[in-house]
Amino acid sequence: MNFADRLKQLPSASHLAALQLLGADGQVQATIENKPGQTGSLVVYAALAALYGGQITPAAASLGLEWYAEHVADAHAFPGKHPNIDRLLAWAQGSERFAVRTVAA
Repeated sequence: MNFADRLKQLPSASHLAALQLLGADGQVQATIENKPGQTGSLVVYAALAALYGGQITPAAASLGLEWYAEHVADAHAFPGKHPNIDRLLAWAQGSERFAVRTVAA
């Protein structure tokens, strides 16, 4: 399934202004905002957090990569072009868990 079709199956994130990804120390590692160019990633990360108890685990990261579908190959070919996919690629190989904090719209 391609990314656009996957997004249609995931819950809406229109109630969110952003998601903050927190490291083990509780510090914000990244923020994904509900704005053009990031909305799809917001939807993916919010759905992963809902499935994995408010965290992005290595298993969640692997599932997220499946959901990003055709964009993963582009992220491999052009590191830095898709930072939200790059992050999942790294996290899928690790053992850390990252908490997700929602910011209401």
